[in-house]
Amino acid sequence: MNGRVILFLVGKILYFLGVVFAVPMLLGFGYQDIGGKIFAGCMAASFAVGYLFMKLGTKITEHYNLTNREGILTVVSTWLTAVCFASVPFMAAGMLDPADAFFEAMSGLTTTGATVLPEIEIWPRSLLFWRVWMHWIGGLGIIVIFIALLPRISGGAAHLFNAESSGFEGEKLLPRLRSTALALFQIYILLTGCTVVLLLFCGLDLYDAVVHAISAIGTGGFSSYNDSIAHFHSLAVELVIGLAMFCAGVNFSLYFKVKRNGPKMLLKDDEFRCYLFMFLILIAVITVALTLHGFSPFRGFREAFFHVATFISTTGYVAADFDQWPAFPKLCLSILYFTGACAGSTSGGIKISRLIVLARGVKEGAVKVLHPKEARPILYNGHKIENSVFSLVLSFFFTYIGIFVIFSLAVTATGVDIQTAITGVLACLSSIGPGFGPVVGATGNFVPLPAAAKIMLAFVMLLGRLEMYTVLILFHRKFWNGRSRW
Repeated sequence: MNGRVILFLVGKILYFLGVVFAVPMLLGFGYQDIGGKIFAGCMAASFAVGYLFMKLGTKITEHYNLTNREGILTVVSTWLTAVCFASVPFMAAGMLDPADAFFEAMSGLTTTGATVLPEIEIWPRSLLFWRVWMHWIGGLGIIVIFIALLPRISGGAAHLFNAESSGFEGEKLLPRLRSTALALFQIYILLTGCTVVLLLFCGLDLYDAVVHAISAIGTGGFSSYNDSIAHFHSLAVELVIGLAMFCAGVNFSLYFKVKRNGPKMLLKDDEFRCYLFMFLILIAVITVALTLHGFSPFRGFREAFFHVATFISTTGYVAADFDQWPAFPKLCLSILYFTGACAGSTSGGIKISRLIVLARGVKEGAVKVLHPKEARPILYNGHKIENSVFSLVLSFFFTYIGIFVIFSLAVTATGVDIQTAITGVLACLSSIGPGFGPVVGATGNFVPLPAAAKIMLAFVMLLGRLEMYTVLILFHRKFWNGRSRW
């Protein structure tokens, strides 16, 4: 493993991060708030450190064969470096200490949406924009956007792409990896632009429309208002953002297939059919439950639609206090902490594709008990799932549950109550943001938690965003064995 190559790549990506800082910097100067100078300093620092890393590192060309191990370490190093740089504006503004700033930056870039800001609206507009701008950059992925915009990264860029992407199929849309990344990026921009336009038609000003569009498509959930989407008291806004969140939860590769082969590809996809079915069924079930509890049918449907959309896409927006719902509809929402949306989207969670494979594996196992000599393959989208792939999916599921249990115990050890610890860990691992209860629920935030709990939860966010193994492999001694050839 060549550490100087990794240093060079991280430095190159810091250059890209410096360009990212330019957007809130211009906004800060435009609004004449303190963010202009802060982001100008961050931009200069990012360029300077990036230049230093590139000088100290080993320059590579697009023909360099980046190894899998170098790709994994580059991705994790990039994310940690980006989070550290992204936390600086919060500290420079004098409103957050280092632990809280790190938590907020990690929540922003991993599109979790958990916050430690008790009062959001007192912040300068440029800093509020920075929070959601992180969602947009981290939603598709720092590495994916970087590959799309800067093609001459390396011949082994597939290892970078795979280490950051979600799902188990590893499908490439186009022969060249850069073309694949660019196609995904174009779809991402198109979805964001359409959402901005629709929100403008709903009566939002340009700033609010852009802020909430990039947060919704990035499935992050940060808002520029204390009461999130409830601030607008608008059915039209809730419908537009709800649909945007649902669309952001679809596999972006599927959009490309629809563009190439027509809308029929949607219903041919096992994951999308299941995703749509879950979405509609949960809306219907929760609407009925809320209506039986005394809500009007219209209010029940309105709250059910929006909050199923925000939970299944792991965005975390709030349009009403769902903590006041009865137990059954809240339990229905909590199931979505585990499922998430589709692989290849900006959402978190286990992903529906994996759950489909697990469910079909259980079904085939039951059939084998009845007919021991019958050997039937597990199919996904008409293709046979190999035993090795099924084992990886099963391993991912149990690792996910194990991480949830271990960190729930660890967070409670810091003095946090059980409900807050369990739902807080789930919210961070699945990238949803809000949990349940008075502390981290619909109207709460993560401010009261001790610093140790916040640091652990920030680590959980990174595990969830990079789908655990990319991070956990760093704790295996063989990863650091210089004689290992992988």
